[in-house]
Amino acid sequence: MLNLSIFAYKATHMKILKYFFFLLLIVIIAGSIYIATKDGDYQIEETKVITAPVEMVFQEVNEFKNWKNWEPWSAEADDMIIEYGTKTSGDSASYSWKSDSAGDGEIKTISAKPYSKIEQQISFITPYGESTSQAYWEFNEIENGTEVTWGIKGHQSFMEKLAFTFQDESIAEMMRPMFQKGLNNMQSVVLNKMDKYAINVDGVIQHGGGYYMYTTTASKISQVDEKMVPMFAEVSTYMDENGIEKSGNPFVLYNEWNETSGTAIFSVGIFTPSEVITPAESEILTGFIPNQKVLKTTLKGDYKNLKEAWDAAYNYIEENELEVLEDAHNFEVHLTSPDDVANPAKWITHLYIPVK
Repeated sequence: MLNLSIFAYKATHMKILKYFFFLLLIVIIAGSIYIATKDGDYQIEETKVITAPVEMVFQEVNEFKNWKNWEPWSAEADDMIIEYGTKTSGDSASYSWKSDSAGDGEIKTISAKPYSKIEQQISFITPYGESTSQAYWEFNEIENGTEVTWGIKGHQSFMEKLAFTFQDESIAEMMRPMFQKGLNNMQSVVLNKMDKYAINVDGVIQHGGGYYMYTTTASKISQVDEKMVPMFAEVSTYMDENGIEKSGNPFVLYNEWNETSGTAIFSVGIFTPSEVITPAESEILTGFIPNQKVLKTTLKGDYKNLKEAWDAAYNYIEENELEVLEDAHNFEVHLTSPDDVANPAKWITHLYIPVK
């Protein structure tokens, strides 16, 4: 009788275990079906306006060696080791990283279209295998600078979807703050590069002068930098259309400068090898600067630092008891321009003050 009771107990216990494992199997199958049918597609992007030329922002992203200055992941992984590919900018550029804390991976540039778009492929080595995503950058030139968008899109594998089911954050919630941080870091880096400048008073030299083609206007002092760029283009176009040879770099000659009223009359010109006679109705005229002694000062940096450069030149004149030539006009020669170099920190301007 006792043996029958034990047998009945065991049979019942086995039946319960059988039902338990059967229910567990159903849960696993249901969970697998749920995860398998769960949408694994993702696309995350962030946009920021950076007050810098689009060429400069594009190049900051296009050159992988710049990334260490602003991408947010390496700052959180002290053990990250980065290796650069044969190319570090443009199509086929790449770099890879190894990190025990952040994992291993590689990024390659598939396509770089100046100055509008960059397409990249990112590969992550994870505990669930290799994961591949497409990263993209879009650059739009706007009035105040550049609107830059950083995005990533891809499809999660079954194991990745399973892993994120037990995470406190979704992939979007994890990535979005990192993109925001990276773009904020990039803004600081780019603006810092733009703000660098240097002023050097080179001393008294002999300037050869010569004939030049020019156009003149009057404006507020605060608008000189803004107005001179289209004026350069106007003179240059006139010379090209009329087959007039250019000699040297474009320059700005200050006919009048009134700090009290905050106004200036200035000419924008380009030197020519010889005198050019223009029609009476032409808005582009011919001028001449004589061979003369001048104090030369060099500014390397944004035009917003020109006032400080002129002040440095006049301080030098006072300290060295030089005498400014009466009825002569100061002028500045622009060796580079925004059309040539995007980064203002690399613009070079020579300032000249005629002296006795």
